[in-house]
Amino acid sequence: MFGCIVGALLYAVGVNFFVVPAGLYTGGVMGLCQVIRTLLARYLDLHFQSIDIAGVIYYMINIPIFIIAFARIGRRFFAKTLVTVTALSLSLAVIPPVTIVKDTMASCVVGGIISGAGVGIALRMGASSGGMDVVGVLLTKWRQDFSVGRVNLLMNLVLYGICLALFDVEIVVYSVIYAAVYSVAMDRVHTQNINVEVTVITKADTTALEKEIFAEMVRGITRWSSLGAYTYDRSHILYIISSKYEVGRLKAIIHKHDPNAFIVTNEGVGVDGNFLKKLS
Repeated sequence: MFGCIVGALLYAVGVNFFVVPAGLYTGGVMGLCQVIRTLLARYLDLHFQSIDIAGVIYYMINIPIFIIAFARIGRRFFAKTLVTVTALSLSLAVIPPVTIVKDTMASCVVGGIISGAGVGIALRMGASSGGMDVVGVLLTKWRQDFSVGRVNLLMNLVLYGICLALFDVEIVVYSVIYAAVYSVAMDRVHTQNINVEVTVITKADTTALEKEIFAEMVRGITRWSSLGAYTYDRSHILYIISSKYEVGRLKAIIHKHDPNAFIVTNEGVGVDGNFLKKLS
């Protein structure tokens, strides 16, 4: 939960310190909320003083998305996403926009890195920032070649097409650059797409260990009986494929049952077959 809140604060800092002062649009559902805010101010003359109404609109739009997350992904993911979106909306509304740099390109790059890293942290903690992130997570569970960053980028193409008809071309171009940097930063921090091969050699009884991995992580295990070449002691070899963000939890479970277990990890392995991408 703490990681989710930190990620939300980072996102708000990236947006309010770099994106908003430059007059850019973040993309995704938040970008849509910013467009609605601009239209309300421009055509209805509705101003909300120091409060950024985009954060409030964002929270309201996320209500049906919360229902989807609860029904399709799980209660743990729902609870963490609710905390993240609440912290994000409050941060956007409370943190005042401050101009840190005057160069628009620098604002695109730095703002994209900070806000993308913030959302990536939330995703890595098993939550999301709501909006298209939830849709992206659902799609990664359906198709392995999807990622949350790619889904956001596709959504942004549609949104910026609308912005192109409403705003200045230069604003749209810089907003697209920000969205690209944001998507890359988010995918780099959120390591869901990095598969890890884990090999465990243990002399302990693996029955309880295997049951806990099945129950807590929902990962398959292949087991061999082995014999030490030097000691001739009998042991077990467990072979597991997980995503990188799960490795810490997996090691904790293994060490709980056998503190002396020998663990070998190999990152970036290719997986062809029934491998489940998940967040929680």
